[in-house]
Amino acid sequence: MTCKECFSPLGYEDHKKAMDLVGVELCERHRKLIENIIKEKDTPKEAIQLYYALKNAGVNPMLEWWDGNKSVDIAISRVKLNIDIGTDYELMTHKQALGELEEAMHSFKNGFTNIRIPHILVKYYLKDTVKYVIGIIEGLKVNLKAV
Repeated sequence: MTCKECFSPLGYEDHKKAMDLVGVELCERHRKLIENIIKEKDTPKEAIQLYYALKNAGVNPMLEWWDGNKSVDIAISRVKLNIDIGTDYELMTHKQALGELEEAMHSFKNGFTNIRIPHILVKYYLKDTVKYVIGIIEGLKVNLKAV
C-alpha cells in the first residue's frame, strides 16, 4: 500500500482513514490536504477518485481548478476540458437549467469544453469512466490545437 500522490508506504491506520474519507490510498499529509479541499470547495469524493484514476492512467488533471467564473472539479488544461461531477440530480428548475446552459455557453466561447459526469458513474464504473474521458481527451487533441 502506497500513497497515490507521493508513493510513500502507508500503514494500516493511514490507509483506513484515507479509504474511509475518499476511497483512495493517501498518506496522512495528502489525506489532510484533500480533506481541506473537500471542506473548502465541497468537492465530491467521486471527483477525488476520478482525479487519481486519471493521474494513474497518465493524464495530467488538476483538482478544483478556477476557470474564471467558478471552480471546476477537474480540469485538463492541455485540451481545455473541464469536468464537473454531478451529485445533485434531483428536480432542477428551469432557472437552474438555463444558468447551467449559460455557463456552458461562456466556457465554450472561451474555447473550453465542459462535461458533467454523474457521480454514480464514477462510483460504480470508474474504469469505464476513465476510458471514456481519455477518449474525449484524444478527440479534443485532434480537434483543438493542444497548448
